[in-house]
Amino acid sequence: MILHLDMDAFFAAVEQLDNPALRGKPVVVSGHSARSVVSTASYEARQYGVHSAMPLFQALKLCPHACVVPGNRRRYQEISAQVFAICREYSPLVEQVSIDEGYLDVTGCEGLFGSPVDMAQTLRQRVAKETGLTCSVGVAPVKFVAKVASDLNKPNGVYVVTPESLDAFLVALPVKKVPGAGKRTVALLDELGIRTLGDMRRFPLSTFTQKLGQAGERLYALAYGRDAAGVSGEPEEAKSISCESTLEKDTTDPAFVYARLLAQADEVAGELRRKGLFAKRVTLKLTFADFRRITRQTTLTRPTHLSGHLYAEAVTLFDREWTGQRIRLVGLGCSQISHDEATPPSQLDLFGQVARQEVRDEGWEKVEQSVDAIREKFGKYAVTRARVKK
Repeated sequence: MILHLDMDAFFAAVEQLDNPALRGKPVVVSGHSARSVVSTASYEARQYGVHSAMPLFQALKLCPHACVVPGNRRRYQEISAQVFAICREYSPLVEQVSIDEGYLDVTGCEGLFGSPVDMAQTLRQRVAKETGLTCSVGVAPVKFVAKVASDLNKPNGVYVVTPESLDAFLVALPVKKVPGAGKRTVALLDELGIRTLGDMRRFPLSTFTQKLGQAGERLYALAYGRDAAGVSGEPEEAKSISCESTLEKDTTDPAFVYARLLAQADEVAGELRRKGLFAKRVTLKLTFADFRRITRQTTLTRPTHLSGHLYAEAVTLFDREWTGQRIRLVGLGCSQISHDEATPPSQLDLFGQVARQEVRDEGWEKVEQSVDAIREKFGKYAVTRARVKK
């Protein structure tokens, strides 16, 4: 049996926990510019139709009296760590899939903690007692069904699909509720009159592989309760880290873009260092005023977690690609991430250029580690670069 734990309106709930004046009020976690989007909305805000990924201006039309707060990711990560520490007391197989949700495989743990339903209730109660926040838990013999179930009795609820009720649950489950089934997939199946997983059983597998390829094969297996994905107890390494921002006004000022890229390089590099990681590929993302989007990448000769290296590569990509278009969004990311820092070349050139670069890197390493320590103690904006606006 598998449990799926999902925190309720997590970011907004943390803000209400930390600021009693926000409790019982519609809270929206978002930036404050006209182009910002909603990250999370409290249940009080959701009653007005506000939801995640909605443009902020639309949210404020629906709920003009909403309290808009910028969010505090460091605080969210702190509470997330508390929640999953609790989860790991009940099973060695805990798979955290995001900051506010994860799976537990509790098969064989009944002798220690009671039935899966008992464990789900205990988890929900302990999270509430120890963090002050609520969560919802789905219980099922199949991983994806547990995820679907956790959403059926929100907030602060438990929903159970037993092995005996699994088939009936699958037959009635709308395809659009299946994790990973996007709008295009749902529309294609709707053309065939397929709206539930039960409807899929009326067709041969070839129908779905021809239309959807591997995605169709996966959906067909799920319709019969066959989910190849198990709960992995090993944490997945980050595949990429990125930061992007939609500008309050479109710009053609390269100096403004450079400042944004520097701030983003600072944030991405800080995240790499916190996780003890190094990146070898840098990505620049630009969206223009006409909504045309481009991404460009470059591979470094050596992995890095220094903001100066990330910034220099992003600026090089920008200067190469930008031809004067009005820019709406700027983003910087990195990938090819690992824990290994490449060993520097052992053979120096005649003028010691490699050696000088190593000395410079070592100096900046100490500077950025010192900045990390100050920000950890006094907050994100305790130290900022002179060229970067808060």
